[in-house]
Amino acid sequence: QVQLAESGGGLVQAGGSLKLPCTITGRIFSGSALAWFRQAPGNQREFVAALRWTGGNTRHADSVKGRFTSSKDNATNTIYLTMNVLKPEDTAIYYCATSHALSGMNMARQYPYWGQGTQVTVSS
Repeated sequence: QVQLAESGGGLVQAGGSLKLPCTITGRIFSGSALAWFRQAPGNQREFVAALRWTGGNTRHADSVKGRFTSSKDNATNTIYLTMNVLKPEDTAIYYCATSHALSGMNMARQYPYWGQGTQVTVSS
């Protein structure tokens, strides 16, 4: 059984930064995908970023490219989402997720394991 736990959310002014950690317990396969999604009220869950547990393959949504960076610490089984130049439209609950699937890193339906989410609110 894999469990994920996000933290680090909060209230920040537009233009500010936050770094969200997600700690994973349980077995992580070398090819596992680890991703960040977000969901704002009334919206569907949206892909933000993803990476493979081994190797340098990463993906970021166009809406966050150049502002958000996903990274990992294999020693502590933790992934991070570093968010810079935050905008009010980044306000959402942010979730981390993991999958053993080899494709579809940006598709929520490919991820069977999810954290509980952490709220990020960006004020204008």
